[in-house]
Amino acid sequence: MALITVGTMAFDAIETPFGKTDQIIGGSATYVAYAASNFVKPVQQISIVGYDFPQEEMDEMKSRGIQLDGVEIVPDKKSFFWSGKYHIDMNTRDTLVTDLNVLADFNPVVPDAFQGADFLMLGNLMPKLQMSVINQLKTKPKLIVMDTMNFWMDTAMDDLKAVLKKVDVLLVNDGEARQLSGELSLVKAARTIMQMGPRFLIIKKGEHGALLFHENHVFFAPALPLEEVFDPTGAGDTFAGGFIGHLAKTEDISFENMKTAIIIGSAMASFCVEKFGPERLKEITKADIDNRLAEFVQLVNFDIDLV
Repeated sequence: MALITVGTMAFDAIETPFGKTDQIIGGSATYVAYAASNFVKPVQQISIVGYDFPQEEMDEMKSRGIQLDGVEIVPDKKSFFWSGKYHIDMNTRDTLVTDLNVLADFNPVVPDAFQGADFLMLGNLMPKLQMSVINQLKTKPKLIVMDTMNFWMDTAMDDLKAVLKKVDVLLVNDGEARQLSGELSLVKAARTIMQMGPRFLIIKKGEHGALLFHENHVFFAPALPLEEVFDPTGAGDTFAGGFIGHLAKTEDISFENMKTAIIIGSAMASFCVEKFGPERLKEITKADIDNRLAEFVQLVNFDIDLV
């Protein structure tokens, strides 16, 4: 059951209260693919990199069933680079540097071999590029999941609204949900956003879990309380990869199964933050994932006698 992922493959330089790293692998599509490949193969990657993106990283991805036919390599330019510094609460950060480099010329092309995929994950990118990928697909996927951010709401709202009409699931954080809807209450915000197109909405609340909305239903998934959070970069993309990976594996896009998918996404994100970049995602085994999921079950499991 093929899954197409679209997004950035990049370098990050990150400073958190726990340490700093000068240059590590990052990018939304990188995190999505590493997370999703635990559940579904092939993961069909569409992205762009420069001459400096390491071959060993490409080989690592291929070894996990991630197909890179859709990754354009630009021989005379550098890869996208982002640098940020996290505050003590780890939920707020300052962007220090954004060098678009190859991303400035990115024009995603869906390879013929990728046509017919049932699941599409649109990582955080310019809405025009997300729309371009949707328009290139000859058959509509069973499920299109889209991530976006406040930057596109500020700079490309009309394009963003056009894409929203085409997607099934939108992923945003609570601040973005309020900005997109103009509503303070997240319940009202969800109703407004779902009228824009998506049938399902996931509002991420960082260390406070995530909310899933569909019609009049709402489901809350907690985040696992962790002793050490080294680096939250990529946690949202890892969440998305675990979420859509489970849905693609089970081929079930019901609200009930999305509840399970959100817990799996939260579990994957909880690994991601334990080390810088995608390092931790490369180490974990199926047993690690199963154990982490069991911790989530314990977190919310209780018996109550109603009198």
